[in-house]
Amino acid sequence: MAASIKDVAREAGVSIATVSRVLNDVDVVNEETKKRVLSAIKKLGYRPNIVARSLKTQKTRTIGIIVPDISNQFYPEIVRGAEDVANIYDYNIMLCNTDLNIEKEMEYLKVLKEKMSDGVLYMSNSLEPKILELIKQLQLPMVLVETTSKEDDIPSVTIDNEKAAYDGITYLIKKGNRNIAYIGAGEDTVNASAMRYKGYRRALQENNLELNKDRVYFSSPKAKDGYKGINEILNKTKIDSIFCTSDEIAIGAINALRDKGIKVPEDIDVMGFNNIYLSSIFYPKLTTVAQPIYDMGSVGMRMLIKLINKQELEERNYVLLHELIERDSCKK
Repeated sequence: MAASIKDVAREAGVSIATVSRVLNDVDVVNEETKKRVLSAIKKLGYRPNIVARSLKTQKTRTIGIIVPDISNQFYPEIVRGAEDVANIYDYNIMLCNTDLNIEKEMEYLKVLKEKMSDGVLYMSNSLEPKILELIKQLQLPMVLVETTSKEDDIPSVTIDNEKAAYDGITYLIKKGNRNIAYIGAGEDTVNASAMRYKGYRRALQENNLELNKDRVYFSSPKAKDGYKGINEILNKTKIDSIFCTSDEIAIGAINALRDKGIKVPEDIDVMGFNNIYLSSIFYPKLTTVAQPIYDMGSVGMRMLIKLINKQELEERNYVLLHELIERDSCKK
């Protein structure tokens, strides 16, 4: 038979109320008594009744993580960073995959509220007005990862996406490229990737290069979009390089070029974004703009746990550093 809270109290020589205070981390219990209670819990293998505990405390020690596409290698690394921190603070994770579907995002937010999740780490494909309105209605502690809200009213952790894309395009220009294609999110998309298009435009403008819409293909971040996008661009115009807003897009584009007998980087330079693991083992290995993926998850989770516990955040909008990784898909 599983040990009960009464068994723990008897073993530690304290009251049931004292055991409850230790379990709920109430400060009034002295250190010596706390050690005896924790030792008894470990010896007896006691596990508290989560349902009963949550009804009393109004906390479930469960955090929801919403991701747009778990098949994209970018998101599991964020989740890993977040989960490692959650485990340190004894929180459980409920993972919700939305398949880039706004209606599923909204449904998962409602479910997490109904399940009494203590908070949400939220990676949204598109923070549209109806999503933001629902977030306000539900009043769940929340931290955005990889993107920000337009009003900056929701705490977030991200990189400077516009600057990161600007740096990537500038790198391609310094390599002698002048006809640079763009494949990725459009400026009307309400997420981080849209800021990369702004960086693309700014880099072209500052280097007196024409923004040719025939070299631009707006898409989701999947490999199939890179494959389709570069075929459509090459049907319209000539290019000497491609900037992609995800590594998956870049891989799809390289496969399309290979099928056409076009060599990378000898004929066309290709740059990715994110620095997922596959970018370092694909052939040719991808030159890419690296995000600190694991750190984004771990920093975001630390922020969220502080919000849940009503602690002050040192910074509401963390902007982590990006890095340009030179490999083999661009000319040396």
